[in-house]
Amino acid sequence: MKQTLDRSLVLEAVRVTEAAAIAAWHLAGGGDEKAADQVAVDAMRTALNKVAIDGEIVIGEGERDEAPMLFIGEKVGLGGPGIDIALDPLEGTTLTAKFMANALAVMAWAPKGTLLNAPDTYMDKIACGPGLPPGVIDLDKSPAENVLALAHAKNVKPSEITVCVLDRPRHSDIIASLRSVGARLALITDGDVAGVIHTADPATGIDLYIGQGGAPEGVLACAALKCVGGQFQGRLVFRNADEKARATRLGVTDFDRKYDLREIVRGDAIFAATGVTKGALLDGVVVKDGMVHTHSLVMNSYSGTVREVRMKRRV
Repeated sequence: MKQTLDRSLVLEAVRVTEAAAIAAWHLAGGGDEKAADQVAVDAMRTALNKVAIDGEIVIGEGERDEAPMLFIGEKVGLGGPGIDIALDPLEGTTLTAKFMANALAVMAWAPKGTLLNAPDTYMDKIACGPGLPPGVIDLDKSPAENVLALAHAKNVKPSEITVCVLDRPRHSDIIASLRSVGARLALITDGDVAGVIHTADPATGIDLYIGQGGAPEGVLACAALKCVGGQFQGRLVFRNADEKARATRLGVTDFDRKYDLREIVRGDAIFAATGVTKGALLDGVVVKDGMVHTHSLVMNSYSGTVREVRMKRRV
């Protein structure tokens, strides 16, 4: 039986990300990443506990002994339908502290037991947008091979394929492989949830996302792609025995498994994001003339709808 979410939860979800974004914005440019993250966490937790759901955090701020709030396994909500929750109250703590573009508050909801309970480790990721042949991208192929396959599927030259990559030293081989076939690179400093989502929006000009980033962010990005279409593959990356032990506690048994989107998000999903600082995906919070303005994106995989929500209220 297909597991779905009540449509009334769509606007509830965006209210939660709005609260976190507004709280973080008040510390934007202050130079304190931890303080900005904490106020976003506090605001998101307070908002979640006003919603009529029986929610459990499966992607959060860490495990119980590492995070005082919104830890993996924490229960939130007033009671109601069972909901798996993946969240990042402030994706882009550095971006916020420096008042740079593209900081977001993001969250995904899915029926209980349908989101991958990914540990807080790295994940190798590859993603593209909708309307392409199944299996056109493959994590086990080189970045160059994936560009060539995508160019063939789109009937364009490899030089017309734009790839989004986090600008990190660990991605030097990926960048070299992409440039060997003439692909265009869009290098980003932070925010790989938005980077993955950009592949599904023709207006961004991003065709492909490749790179290694946080596994929790991978789950969030998959929830968004589940709503709008697209392909995603990911593989957990473990740097030490402690990370493997953490994954084992969360039920991961195959450390080399290649996950696709349908294995990461097994049911329907709601994805919500609110801009903290202005970026390519969303405008940031603005306070003007005694009013606070927000710009959010909320998606529902069951209905296939994507809504932009602009809210304003008195400060």
